[in-house]
Amino acid sequence: MRIVVALGGNALLRRGEPMTADNQRANIRIATEQIAKIHPGNELVIAHGNGPQVGLLSLQAAAYTQVSPYPLDVLGAETEGMIGYIIEQELGNLLDFEVPFATLLTQVEVDAKDPAFQNPSKPIGPVYSKAEAEKLAGEKGWAIAPDGDKYRRVVASPRPKRIFEIRPIKWLLEKSSIVICAGGGGIPTMYGEDGKLRGIEAVIDKDLCSSLLASQLDADLLVIATDVNAAFIDYGKPTQKAIAQAHPDDIEKLGFAAGSMGPKVQAACEFARRTGKTAVIGSLSDIEAIVQGHAGTRISTAKPGITYL
Repeated sequence: MRIVVALGGNALLRRGEPMTADNQRANIRIATEQIAKIHPGNELVIAHGNGPQVGLLSLQAAAYTQVSPYPLDVLGAETEGMIGYIIEQELGNLLDFEVPFATLLTQVEVDAKDPAFQNPSKPIGPVYSKAEAEKLAGEKGWAIAPDGDKYRRVVASPRPKRIFEIRPIKWLLEKSSIVICAGGGGIPTMYGEDGKLRGIEAVIDKDLCSSLLASQLDADLLVIATDVNAAFIDYGKPTQKAIAQAHPDDIEKLGFAAGSMGPKVQAACEFARRTGKTAVIGSLSDIEAIVQGHAGTRISTAKPGITYL
């Protein structure tokens, strides 16, 4: 099978953990131990989130006041290299020496007229108390929004239109390479009135980009790996229930939150509709079981309705 695995940024750096290189490597090691198990007989493409990592780089850049902070597209490119490097190294230590890897800086086009620019919604960076978040918003001109019982910075999250590096990704797969690409939803770019491509201050949703990537690669399975083992209704309440299987038309009616599970469900639904194949939302530590069909929330057009665990 050709499998696209989308690793959540918060799965790579768990909620509340200090943003150290060691913690990120430890979490990536958990992911690569799972990915190594599904490598035999499969073609693998790995995408990943970068919200906490971009947030950290933003804070570090802001602390150095002699120059203007680097824009989000540049920080996104930095995190693609950083996270790709660690994934390559940790997964390479688990697989045969002859298995080739490639991490690609991936530019993704968005529309300048996308309504997302009028309504910033994508959380990036660490979580803060309300007081901390409001102070930072006032100092730095950020937009902020609730994230559970905390707050985070939010930026525009325009929809991905085109993945510029899709051809070299296909070429690498044809040579049996494991490809790490579209990190953080890709580097957000758009064409200006002069016809030249340039980066923009935004973050493309990783899951929506991974869905587009999987569709354009004719993937057999899209795995959206996060820090929970399924999509839930009434999450965090005594009445919570995990969804085992769902048709896109039915699961979309449940109205998942835009700042958390919503984009994952939307991305899974779009992949299922475009391809007639299956997307699965589940835990990073369950990737092997997800591929085997024993874990996660499976979304496909194969049959109507919703089944709960």
